[in-house]
Amino acid sequence: MIRTLLAEDMHLVRGAIVALLAYEEDIEIVAEVDRGDGILAAATSARPDVAVIDIAMPGKDGLEAAHELRTELPECGVLILTGVGTPGLLRRALDCNVRGFMAKDAPPARLAEAIRSVAAGERVIDSELAIAALSPEDAPLTQRELEALGAAADGASITEIARTLFLAEGTVRNYLTRGAAKLGARSRIDAIRIAKESGWL
Repeated sequence: MIRTLLAEDMHLVRGAIVALLAYEEDIEIVAEVDRGDGILAAATSARPDVAVIDIAMPGKDGLEAAHELRTELPECGVLILTGVGTPGLLRRALDCNVRGFMAKDAPPARLAEAIRSVAAGERVIDSELAIAALSPEDAPLTQRELEALGAAADGASITEIARTLFLAEGTVRNYLTRGAAKLGARSRIDAIRIAKESGWL
């Protein structure tokens, strides 16, 4: 029996996955979690063979939780589910040493197969996401916009970025504003998130 933890914050989706997996004779859901910051504690208690984790979770994102699991419970294989897969997200997942990465819109039978493969120590990667990761989209930002955004991601202030890049503070603000607009971001923090997920930072 493959002991499985399911981490998904949308109750309807989580319930549907539990119902689907109930038909699999060799898979047992031993824990359900609706927050990313509750995954490690639940896994430590339930000792699952596989943790199926949604990438977008409240409290802590799925990849952070996956990294914690791989550090604290290396015997637990991690399978990440994502609604929106980008090459940057896949690279981050692989950096966290997860064993599986698949899209939420995959056929239900494929999820059970993926859980079995991850439990067996195999790696399962959605083929379309893997192809995209091999040919990442070029960043729409200029080198200077990326440098300014990267410095902001490290926590530098406008003044510090200006000093580091030998620019006027107004120019730095312009780079950050233009960069966020090009990415369709709601804020500087959102722009940093988009750039990281796309593998540009």
